Amino acid sequence: MSVTTTVHLNFKDQAREALEFYRSVFGGEVVAFTNAQAGTVAHPSDADRISWGEVRTGNGFHVMAFDVREEQTYDAGDNPFFVSVRGDDADEITGYWKGLSEGATILADLGPAGWSPLYGMLRDRFGVIWTLDIAAA
Repeated sequence: MSVTTTVHLNFKDQAREALEFYRSVFGGEVVAFTNAQAGTVAHPSDADRISWGEVRTGNGFHVMAFDVREEQTYDAGDNPFFVSVRGDDADEITGYWKGLSEGATILADLGPAGWSPLYGMLRDRFGVIWTLDIAAA
């Protein structure tokens, strides 16, 4: 038996845009259902919000997202979580970095770190903090 962990991101009316952006960076495909499609509209403004969505790739990348409903409070917070992407191919990690960097605030430039031959941290245009690195030998 195996267990996997998937980051589930919460947004207020930006889940579809975020999922499409992450798909443009990592590849794969977006699957998304609105509250209207799921038959769970409690407030008219919730109809087009994402009830359940994900991006999944063949190489193991997987992120989920949804839009909070009208009656739910939403505050992205300052540093509520980091999404960590670790690989073993510097070109692949660098490509992801370039994609995520669009409109981002760089918190640590992509480069060598004491624990990794390649590491970087950024806050993307949606406020999500990503760390990308290569596992040390």
